[in-house]
Amino acid sequence: QVPLVESGGGSVQVGESLNLSCKASESHSCMAWFRQAPGKEREGVASIYTVHDITYTTRSVKDRFTIFYDSDKFTVHLQMKSLKPEDTAIYYCAAGPSSSQWCPRGEPGYPYWGQGTQVTVSS
Repeated sequence: QVPLVESGGGSVQVGESLNLSCKASESHSCMAWFRQAPGKEREGVASIYTVHDITYTTRSVKDRFTIFYDSDKFTVHLQMKSLKPEDTAIYYCAAGPSSSQWCPRGEPGYPYWGQGTQVTVSS
């Protein structure tokens, strides 16, 4: 069974919105979104400690992206508004454990990864 399945990527115009979803096959204490733009390293975008819905969003998207979790469906969502060309990237969902309410910021903290979904923002 695939641990994480993403959906919701696509191509949009500047200023439009997209909602990404990632369904897990079981509960994880931390779920996160990373992205990798062409020619750049993968970076963390947002994370959520699902036990208490404690979220973190990176500064560059903090006012535009929202992460939230549906515990009934083991699904994490990333709501993206006012999209910019620099948001163009492959977005990856990740999941893993946490011994505290603060989820890992880096990739090594997440043993489970989705296949990635492309988001393209055109001007």
